[in-house]
Amino acid sequence: MNVEQCMTKNPRACTPGDTLSSVARLLWEHDLGALPVVDAAGMVVGMITDRDVCMAAYTSGAPLHLSAVARHMSHTVFSIGAKADAAKAAELMKARQVRRLPVVENGRLVGMLTLSDFARSSARKGKGRALGHKEVARVLACICEPRASAKPSAEEKGTLQPSPRQAAPAPKVAAKSTSKPAVKSASKSARQPRARALAKKR
Repeated sequence: MNVEQCMTKNPRACTPGDTLSSVARLLWEHDLGALPVVDAAGMVVGMITDRDVCMAAYTSGAPLHLSAVARHMSHTVFSIGAKADAAKAAELMKARQVRRLPVVENGRLVGMLTLSDFARSSARKGKGRALGHKEVARVLACICEPRASAKPSAEEKGTLQPSPRQAAPAPKVAAKSTSKPAVKSASKSARQPRARALAKKR
């Protein structure tokens, strides 16, 4: 079976100039995890995932409607031809550890092939099956293997830091005085004239 027989035709896509807000809306409304990014000629120039959108919001601190796809998409794209064998596409997924492959003809987007497409086809019988259950499980196992370069490089670390946010100033609390109020007491010299006057009356 070739890729064209099991891929999703007329897939949703976005452009580099679209906002992340519009991407998030498409992902939500069509139950998708990623979108291919195409230019005005329909050529695939990138990929953007729901994780890319979330990390962009965290690292930039900017609203999604002010963030462009071009800044946050992945420029490295692994694609497959529509006439290629489905088994070859599965091998590419395993080797590159990706769940989705844009399907292209002369560089232009014509479909999307995902691991979900393989999983659905595995339930069919006869010629309608691209991969068997065991083959799909092996592809998934390879994709889920920890990558050797999982740690970001020094250059990536600089771009993945969250934007600094100013801490709100602590509210001012009036300090309570711990000193006891002074108590005025009559001095001994002030009390003596009064004592003498009482003695004379007696």
